[in-house]
Amino acid sequence: MPDAVGRAGHLFAERKGGRGKRLLLIGHLDTVFEGESERFVRLDTLAAGAGSADMKGGDVVVLYALKALESIGALDGTRIVVAFMGDEEDAGPLHLVSRQPLIDVAKRSDVALAFEEDAGKGTIARRGFSGWQLVVTGRQAHSSGIFSPGSSYGAIYEAARILNTFREHLSNQQYLTFNPAVIVGGTDVTYDSSKISGTAAGKDNIIAPKVYARGDLRFISQDQLLKAREAMRAIVADHLPGTTASITFEDGNPAMPPTKGNLALLALEDSVSRALGQGPVEALDPGRRGGGDISYVSDYLDALDGLGVKGKGSHTPDERVDLRSIGPATERAALLIYRLTHQR
Repeated sequence: MPDAVGRAGHLFAERKGGRGKRLLLIGHLDTVFEGESERFVRLDTLAAGAGSADMKGGDVVVLYALKALESIGALDGTRIVVAFMGDEEDAGPLHLVSRQPLIDVAKRSDVALAFEEDAGKGTIARRGFSGWQLVVTGRQAHSSGIFSPGSSYGAIYEAARILNTFREHLSNQQYLTFNPAVIVGGTDVTYDSSKISGTAAGKDNIIAPKVYARGDLRFISQDQLLKAREAMRAIVADHLPGTTASITFEDGNPAMPPTKGNLALLALEDSVSRALGQGPVEALDPGRRGGGDISYVSDYLDALDGLGVKGKGSHTPDERVDLRSIGPATERAALLIYRLTHQR
């Protein structure tokens, strides 16, 4: 990666051929925690360690599914790219730059399979996320004049109106959520957007002149995102007397909307799972999955996620992987890859 990205590079491996579907297998190498928490500890049927389930376990499934297929010559003539990304957990502001190699490969592939943690159901859709920042100002004055004609309602009342109106107008849309993560307001306010932190001070008898608020916005499609942003801008523009406000948005992870092609992949995974005696596979509620690398490429090909191992406590110091799930996940992945690469 260019130095400006400020993140680790990726590992790509490719087998070139012309048989069956052209596959893109996606994992990632980075974890949320670093240092001492990286230590691997085996606990009978579980193993502890940062990223053990999300997604070192999934990476192992990819490697051993391919080893199994290679051992019987089933990879001969196939076109498979393995992409282990180096910055999935924190892609940074230049995420579109660091995702470009993945997008380039997706454009010459037919199917993407991602090996994030197995949630018990197949992932045919994932919500995307976007950041937003709200800045509100009011006229500083003595508190006795608040609400009176010609005086300011103050920045804090205006911020409260905006956030509550977001909730009233938008909270009933399926898969759309927006969370205020931090808010600071008062007479003397500092805010650092890079650290998402700030300080505030004021007095009971002063109308607060400044508020900063920041949060995220999660969505199931680009259309839902754009309509939500439009509605939020309109709400922000309807100021209380004596106040002004502005909202800005930051693009984050795109959404992976459900498609017919994704549903067809789920049906294939279901048939594979049943053939292996592992039971049926249904679609996972998109609200239970956050953003992921596969969302950057799902516009270009059919996509399916959640093919990794079972675990618990992901993104916490207590993360665990169920070692008993590695074998079944590897069998499922190997048979799924075989069927896709041997379709005519």
